[in-house]
Amino acid sequence: MEVYTMKKLLITATAFAMAAGAAFANDTVKLQLKWVTQAQFAGYYVAAAKGYYTDEGLDVTILPGGPDIAPEQVIAGGGADVIVDWLPAALAAREKGLALVNIAQPFKHSGLMLTCLKESGIAAPADFADKTLGVWFYGNEYPFLSWMSQLGLKTDGSAGGVTVLKQGFNVDPLLQKQAACISTMTYNEYGQVLEAGIKADDLVTFKYEDMGVATLEDGLYVLEDNLKDPAFSEKMVKFVRASMKGWKDAEANPDAAAAIVLEADQTGAQTEEHQKFMMGEVAKLTAGSNGALDEADYKRTVATLMSGGSDPVITKEPEGAWTHAISDLALQ
Repeated sequence: MEVYTMKKLLITATAFAMAAGAAFANDTVKLQLKWVTQAQFAGYYVAAAKGYYTDEGLDVTILPGGPDIAPEQVIAGGGADVIVDWLPAALAAREKGLALVNIAQPFKHSGLMLTCLKESGIAAPADFADKTLGVWFYGNEYPFLSWMSQLGLKTDGSAGGVTVLKQGFNVDPLLQKQAACISTMTYNEYGQVLEAGIKADDLVTFKYEDMGVATLEDGLYVLEDNLKDPAFSEKMVKFVRASMKGWKDAEANPDAAAAIVLEADQTGAQTEEHQKFMMGEVAKLTAGSNGALDEADYKRTVATLMSGGSDPVITKEPEGAWTHAISDLALQ
């Protein structure tokens, strides 16, 4: 009888402990990045490394991206709760039926630009005609196509237009002179061109922001239906709050943030020098954002995407594509 009682007590105690553990277990969040582990996403890695997510009761898994990973497809298939994406790709996906909603916007400025060899004779956008331009695809092409349309340049390789070279995520087409210009980010590929030995004086750059065709990059997006769940929304409030704490920490301490990214990179592909360069440049893009989407920036992006003449990126004004409901609570 005594043995039975002890067994019963042990079972009861174990069940209580399991229930208590479940009650206090951290909420899980899966974040899908737009690209590989690098300082472009430093804020999230800093938030994880410094315990900002844990402080909010979150267990965050950061999923690196890659050339064959489309964040929109990942979240559509249930592989992520929240994704990092560019607004053009998110709006294009929304128009096609995937209801993505921007809940926060850590990046205030665009880092996208075309980098051209000066020897190609390109000094202004008007000189793009009859040239080969390297362009990223998988949703990254939308800002470029909109810009070319505004310039009145066809992208089918016809006379007077431009020939589009489907660029890999490297700078080889410029180094090998397969293209007069290639797509670069201020914080990544432009640095790779310089590291390859080409001098800045031998290059001409066109920042999309300076050209008036910049679109919002690296926002946080979730599925609209998930926001109807109060528990999910509360989890996203905590996630955004901790993430922005990580971003502002990374801005203030760029070298330390770069070191955290290097530690998180399991491929060993990144170098300290390049990640420090990247973090310094990324900090310029996140500066000025508290994490809430600026409606004026959103409207500028939509106007850019809809001004594509007969071939706009989106065909109608989006509705419900962003919300301040999460950021208002996270940043108060």
